[in-house]
Amino acid sequence: MSLRQCLASTSRATATKTRPRLTKSLCLPTLSGISRLCPTGPAPVHVRHASTLPQRSDRFNKLTKSHIGELRKLVGSSSSILSTLDGSATEDDLKTYNNDWMNKYHGKSQVVARPRSTEEVSKIMTWCYENDIAVVPQGGNTGLVGGSNPIHDELIISLSSLNSVRSFDPVSGVLVADAGMVLESADGYLAEKGFIYPLDLGAKGSCQIGGCVATNAGGLRLLRYGSLHGSVLGLEVVLPDGKIWNGLSTLRKDNTGFDLKQLFIGSEGSIGIITGISILCPRRSSSTNVAVFSLSSYEDVQKVFSETKTHLGEILSAFEFFDAASYALVRRMQKHHGEEPKKVFEQEGDFYVLIETSGSNAEHDEEKLTNFVEHLMTSEMVLDGVLAQDTTQAHSLWSLRELITEACTKLGAAFKYDLSTAPGEMYDLVEQMRARLTEKGLLKGDWEGDVGAVVGFGHMGDGNLHLNIVAKQFSEKIQDVIEPFVYEMVKEKGGSISAEHGLGSMKAPYIGYTKSETSIEMMKQIKQMFDPKGLMNPYKYIV
Repeated sequence: MSLRQCLASTSRATATKTRPRLTKSLCLPTLSGISRLCPTGPAPVHVRHASTLPQRSDRFNKLTKSHIGELRKLVGSSSSILSTLDGSATEDDLKTYNNDWMNKYHGKSQVVARPRSTEEVSKIMTWCYENDIAVVPQGGNTGLVGGSNPIHDELIISLSSLNSVRSFDPVSGVLVADAGMVLESADGYLAEKGFIYPLDLGAKGSCQIGGCVATNAGGLRLLRYGSLHGSVLGLEVVLPDGKIWNGLSTLRKDNTGFDLKQLFIGSEGSIGIITGISILCPRRSSSTNVAVFSLSSYEDVQKVFSETKTHLGEILSAFEFFDAASYALVRRMQKHHGEEPKKVFEQEGDFYVLIETSGSNAEHDEEKLTNFVEHLMTSEMVLDGVLAQDTTQAHSLWSLRELITEACTKLGAAFKYDLSTAPGEMYDLVEQMRARLTEKGLLKGDWEGDVGAVVGFGHMGDGNLHLNIVAKQFSEKIQDVIEPFVYEMVKEKGGSISAEHGLGSMKAPYIGYTKSETSIEMMKQIKQMFDPKGLMNPYKYIV
C-alpha cells in the first residue's frame, strides 16, 4: 500500500486525522552502512597539462633541511613538524595533506606544520613572513575546488590540533571554539546541552569549523538558520605577518566601525588563518520530521516548494531536491557493493524532494505535516511519498540525499560544480550540460561513453544546484567540453559560479563570469593590503 493509499484509507476510516504509517511495502532501505564502505580500488589520478598549472613564483623561497630545525624551535612538540627534508616523514605520510579526497588535486609540499595553539600559528607565520615562505592553511581538506592543497611546495599549516571548545554560554547560545574542531564534534557537544550548530554538511565527520567559515560553507541548514555571515559573531585570525587579530566578540550587536570579520568569512585563507570562532547556536528542536516525495517534473518541484513555504513556513528546516539520475546512482552504488536496493516508492518519478521540519511541539508539527502530506497527495502534485516514523527512518531518508555525493565519487571520477541561479532556472543547467556532452559524443546510454551520468541535486531553498558529471576518469578532453561552457551558462542566467564551495584553484580563473572588473579589482586591493608579499594560499582565489 502506498502513502497515497494509506492516506485515503485513513480518511475513510475516521474523521480524526492521524499520522500516516508506513506499510511493509514501503520499508526503508538500510543505507547507514554505505557511507563507511571503501572504494574497490584507487580513483584514477588526474594528470593536468603543465600549461594549466600556474608557474611557481620566484618571490617565494624554497624550504630546506636547515629551515626544519628553525621551525621545530617555534613549536612545543617535535611531532608538530612533519617533513621529508629531514626524514621525519615519508612522501606517503604527507599524501593526505598534499592530495584532496577526490584524488584530483596533488601538491608537492615537503613540510607540514601542526601547531597546537594560536600562539604557535603566530610564530610560524611570523617566521614564514620573514623568510618569504608561501603557506597553505588547511582544515579537514574536504573541499572540492583545490583550495586547501598546495599547488607547488608551499608550507602546509594544518589546524587539526586546534580542536577544543573554549567556552559556551547556555543563555545566549554563543559557542567559542578552536578552528580545528570537527563540525560533527562541535554539534555533538552542543547536542548534550540542547543546542545545535547552525551548519550541517555531508562531510561533517571530517570537515573543520574553521574551514567551513573560511569557505563560507552553506550546507543543509541554511534555509532555516541562514549563512555564516549572519551566525558568526567573531573571529580570531593570525594575519600574514604573524600578528594576532582578536576579533572574537560574543556580542550580537556591535556597530562600532567596519565589521572586519566579514572579510575573512569566505576568504579561503587568502588574507589570514582563522584560529578561533565565536558563533551563535540556536536551540535544538525537540520535534523533527522527515518526508520524501517522488514527482513527475521539475515544475512540480517548484510548486511543492512554494506550497511547503506556505503551509510549513515556521517549522520548515530543509527542502532538498534530486533528480532520477541521482537516485539511480545511489542504487547503483548499493549494487556495486553487493547490496540489493530495497523499494522505497510504489511510484518512482523523474524528481524527488526531501522535506524536513523542526519545532518544539511534536503534536503540532506532526499534525501540520500530516495535513500537508494529504494536501500534496490529494492535489496530485506528487506521485508518492514516504514519511519517517522514527529517528532511524529519518536518517535513512536523509541518506537518499546525502549519499549522492559519495556515489558520484565512488562510481567514477566526478567533475563537481556548485552553482546558484534563480530556483526556476536551476535544472536548465543540468539539461543543457547533458545535451552538450551528448552532442560531443561523451555521454551515451548505460555508461557506454566516457561520461556515465550527469546528475543534478541541491538546496532548493537557496537556489543552490550541485551539478556532477561522473566520468570514467578525469581527463582534459572532458574538462575542456565542460569548461568554460558551464560558467557561460551561469553567466547568462545572472547566477554565481560558486554558491558555497569557494573558488580555490579550480574556479579562480573564472571569477569574471560572476564578478565585475571593479569588484575583482577591489578584492585584489584588499588582498594586497593584508598580504603584500602574497604568501597566503598563492595561485588561487583572486589571481
